[in-house]
Amino acid sequence: MSRFLSPAWRGVLWSLFSSLNFALMGVITKASAQHFPFSSNELATWRNLPATLALGGFALLRGQRFATQHLRAHVIRSVSGGTSTLIYFYTLTLLPLATAVTLGYSSAIFLALLSFILLHEHITHRTVAVLIIGLMGVVVLLRPGFSAGQAWGLSCGLFGAAATGLAHLQLREMSATGEPAWRIVFYFSLVSTLMSAMLATVQGWHAPPLASLPYLLGIGVSGLTAQLALTRAYAVGQKFTVAALSYLTVVYSVVFGHYLFRETLGWQEMAGIAIIIAAGLISITRNPH
Repeated sequence: MSRFLSPAWRGVLWSLFSSLNFALMGVITKASAQHFPFSSNELATWRNLPATLALGGFALLRGQRFATQHLRAHVIRSVSGGTSTLIYFYTLTLLPLATAVTLGYSSAIFLALLSFILLHEHITHRTVAVLIIGLMGVVVLLRPGFSAGQAWGLSCGLFGAAATGLAHLQLREMSATGEPAWRIVFYFSLVSTLMSAMLATVQGWHAPPLASLPYLLGIGVSGLTAQLALTRAYAVGQKFTVAALSYLTVVYSVVFGHYLFRETLGWQEMAGIAIIIAAGLISITRNPH
């Protein structure tokens, strides 16, 4: 297939495949929580463990070095990213699928805000637009949910988005140091696995029923496939196109939530989702290639 498609179109196809798998991961996680007695921390462990084993095993086979000169940066990146993952899985068990996914994608707003607060970056007109439009979208999206008694889940989702923004900020800084991408993702996956496993141990593990095994396998495979496909998309495609198409995960989640979980979103929630996506697209148009 690669002989008949340009790199740009291959990037588009990998992006579509990645977005679909990220949405499927959310679907399977939510279905697992509904049909089996697993906690969100157990499900997060099943999500992170395959990536840790796959990346670690691949690095060992290739003789890669695990030692790093950026331990502090790895700790900040991994803990903030692990925290956001735990919260994301938790919100999937509390909120409608599309709402939980959209709150996760509002991290672009927090990334812009944290860049100004922590790195003292110059506030451009584009950044101001991202913050204003994004915050408007969050307010519109959250208002019906707060009125419907979902305040706790929505608050957790916002905190998780802020943690994701911090993780992405640290990832951007680490990438500039020349740290290999595989090592960044490996330590993030390892720390995330340890964090979720420890919390699951405190809460108590559940023996997986035989019927749950396809669900648990599906969470790990879809999550790892989505990450690998996204990495491939960025490697062969145009960065702006790949980043923009990643928001299709929200669209997929709206469709899956409606048809699989009978979730109905009102016009305010749909408007909020559209505004947050617009803010995200504005935030990534700075580097169109």
